[in-house]
Amino acid sequence: MAIHRRKSTIWLTAAAAAMAVVAGGAAVVAISSSDGSALADGADKSLFVDITKVKPNVKKPRQQNNATTGTFTVNCGRNENGHFNPDNFIAQPGVRNGAQHLHDYVGNLSTNADSNNQSLQAAGTTCRNGDKSAYFWPVVRIIDEEPEEAAPPAEQAPPKKDDKAQQDKDKAAKEAAQLECPDAASLLPENVPDAAQAEIDKELENLENVTAEAEKKVASTKAQDRDNVIVGPTREKRAAILNRMMLAFSRQGQQAPDLNPAAACAVKDKAQGEQGLDNGGQNSDDAQAEGTEQKKQQANPEEGADNELEGNEGKIQRPAVVDLQFRGSPVGKVTAMPKFLRVLYGDAKAGQNGPKNAKASWTCTGFEDKVLMDKYPICPQGAKVKRVHDFPSCWDGKNIDSANHRDHIVFPDANGKCKQGFKAVPQLRISLTYNIPLEVQKDGRYLVDSFPEEEHNPLTDHDDFANVMSQKIMNRLVNCVNSGKKCRE
Repeated sequence: MAIHRRKSTIWLTAAAAAMAVVAGGAAVVAISSSDGSALADGADKSLFVDITKVKPNVKKPRQQNNATTGTFTVNCGRNENGHFNPDNFIAQPGVRNGAQHLHDYVGNLSTNADSNNQSLQAAGTTCRNGDKSAYFWPVVRIIDEEPEEAAPPAEQAPPKKDDKAQQDKDKAAKEAAQLECPDAASLLPENVPDAAQAEIDKELENLENVTAEAEKKVASTKAQDRDNVIVGPTREKRAAILNRMMLAFSRQGQQAPDLNPAAACAVKDKAQGEQGLDNGGQNSDDAQAEGTEQKKQQANPEEGADNELEGNEGKIQRPAVVDLQFRGSPVGKVTAMPKFLRVLYGDAKAGQNGPKNAKASWTCTGFEDKVLMDKYPICPQGAKVKRVHDFPSCWDGKNIDSANHRDHIVFPDANGKCKQGFKAVPQLRISLTYNIPLEVQKDGRYLVDSFPEEEHNPLTDHDDFANVMSQKIMNRLVNCVNSGKKCRE
């Protein structure tokens, strides 16, 4: 393709062959020039499709009478602060450059390879309503037409003592004892009585304040004293708050939900991968998808640098519009997501793993309800390139993660119904709109960042979400969606 070209006929020929496979056999010709450099015969036009020539393919499940039609939109900006890195704390926790491609972030300000529940909770956010959730996706770039010589590969320098000390510090921080308490918002009924809403919100806030105060004491309390000094008192305080919440329902003549399970807390001596997850059990395509081999230390570009990575070069295009919207279910009410729930959309290694988890994400403004493609769209004059990511929304009711990061939350069936044992939670839709010049679209010069071996296959588009909303915000979200309102915060 017409990308930053390297003085290696072998590299370009291999790239062309790989792209031909991805594109279903499209020809990309590489020829050698007299000085040994390689030239590409234009862009791989087979990856770019005029959207006006594509038949409508978007099918929506028919809404039933009890469908939830409300929406809750969160304004978290469009990464104006330039938060980029090639990490993925969900699929490859603790691995610097585990993604090998650059992510755009909005929401949580601390997100990197070492992020965990504790660090996410303590961080700031770009979201106007205080939502600390992490939303991130691979960047889109415009590539140059002119060939460039690649810089010689950097020699791997031995880690400095300071680097080793920092690594040890990071490891110690990650393994530090943490207080974990069950989620309460996900135990609330689908509809909270209007007259009880203010009281429930207040008590959810009290619940988080009590837990936060207890968390501050963990590091300074001896392990043998934690049950008496932290866990016992915190359990009692949380139980009292939960009882008041249950009474609030009773006073409105509604059967009180059993919130008692949310009273129990425990101190864990190290980050063990959250509820129902053993981090040592990563498997299948997702564990492979974020490059386990990268544990052999590749450099992590600093935020604010030019952020060019091996195989991912060019000018980063920040979205002109980032729309984060939570939606309902076509077949009934939704329940709250648990705090720290991890959710994946798409597959970053769809070319290697096959299409099972891949999603068609690409469209143009004005075509969102008609066409979604697994190719890069060429939009008509006046329309903009757009990515639409609809996340899975059927939760198993127990776990915030799973070994392959997918089994705990799955997509509903074609009719919008969750399979047995799963419950509907608000569906996150992330829509990203870009100002890509029409000539760049026609020239095939905009690409999504990818693993090098995926060669910018548009089918590898993906997205990640970790819910760090306060339970107060989450409860507000659920009530908005279930009541059919259109809320913006």
